[in-house]
Amino acid sequence: MSITAAMVKELREKTGAGMMDCKKALTETDGNMDKAVEVLREKGLAAVAKKAGRIAAEGLVEAYIHGGRIGVLVEVNSETDFVAKNQEFKDFVKDVALQVAAANPQYVSRDQVDQEMIEKEKEILKKQALNEGKPEKIVDKMVEGRIEKFYKEICLLEQPFVKNPDITIGELLTEKISKIGENITIRRFTRYEVGEGIEKKEENFAEEVAKQIGNK
Repeated sequence: MSITAAMVKELREKTGAGMMDCKKALTETDGNMDKAVEVLREKGLAAVAKKAGRIAAEGLVEAYIHGGRIGVLVEVNSETDFVAKNQEFKDFVKDVALQVAAANPQYVSRDQVDQEMIEKEKEILKKQALNEGKPEKIVDKMVEGRIEKFYKEICLLEQPFVKNPDITIGELLTEKISKIGENITIRRFTRYEVGEGIEKKEENFAEEVAKQIGNK
């Protein structure tokens, strides 16, 4: 069964769970709304969603420097200063900083992405697909698939976790919220790379960081 945006929206309103979690639950249950709610509850995601509505104004700012070539600052918020001092929370913040260094996201989540930019990207992708000789009736689906891939490349929460590519950063965040018992939000990050914006010999420092993390 095709899972529509309206179905995802309805499930999200019922449970408060994340959009991607709702889509997965609906896919898993072949679009059965009641069963999808049960799946989310069984996974503890509905409870996590309730926590997500609470204000998180404490937390930590973490700095990570890789070989003097890449520098990252991230701010991750918690509800209380007590949790901000928790080792598991601290380790999560460090992992977020490593992720930003290695994967070079541009945004925390897709709702921050400029929709005008997305529409332009869709136009380019559509022209590319037509130029490749793809039938016009399937081009729109192809474009949507490529846009989803684009989001996964540029949005931190949708990127595969560099230490465990089987889960996304968003899923890791949900796991930590459930385990720690407080709302946690990745508020913002800044990433610097030596020579960024200056024309120079191509060097992929982000790939180097990812390889080194994988070897730990």
